Amino acid sequence: MPDVNTTLGYVMEGIKQTRMDLKGEVPLIGFAGAPWTLLCYMVQGKGSKDFSEAKRFCFEQPEAAKLLLQKITDTTIAYMKAQINAGAQAFQLFDSWAGLLSAETDDFMEFSYPYLKQIVAACTVPNILFAKGSWYALEELKATGANGIGIDWAVTPEMARKVLGHDVTIQGNFDPSRLYAPIPKIEQWTKEMIDRFGKDRYIVNLGHGILPDVPVDHARAFINAVKNYS
Repeated sequence: MPDVNTTLGYVMEGIKQTRMDLKGEVPLIGFAGAPWTLLCYMVQGKGSKDFSEAKRFCFEQPEAAKLLLQKITDTTIAYMKAQINAGAQAFQLFDSWAGLLSAETDDFMEFSYPYLKQIVAACTVPNILFAKGSWYALEELKATGANGIGIDWAVTPEMARKVLGHDVTIQGNFDPSRLYAPIPKIEQWTKEMIDRFGKDRYIVNLGHGILPDVPVDHARAFINAVKNYS
């Protein structure tokens, strides 16, 4: 396995410098893609709506797929440990394409869960696990031992709390597209979201990445609504 500190030394230097620049004012969070999501891009070779080639590979050659997933997992663990040694105080693991796995079969348990669990267990700092579209596997995500579970807007706060309880932190789940709405609506929706989740064991966040053309003032309104919440 390549030495990530050599091949990705510039990343570690960036983490070290960022940690110094933050001066302890806010924590520094590292991140990585989850094995299933990385396999999707590796096999498909590009972005896709359904990653049909990646899924075909998994079903036609499941043992080869699992071998690749394990190699990705081992590399990701080394990568996350290097980030932690460089100064990351927590990490978030993104399984952006978990929602492509079937809710009716054991596909998630076969091609995603075991590898998420390994990474969570191997990295000894606080962590957040975000598997977009995996509303069907909230209990399994909790069983990985993750400190926090990120959810998207397809999961209601009430459902998330019912399944995950109050012994794991929930992160989410404002729909990024709602940031196109008028600022008063953004402020209203943000307050309503926090009211529904409750302030305990909850991290306010978007339900996925911010869209590139969202007006800056609208993103700022979202952040200020959180800061001003009472």
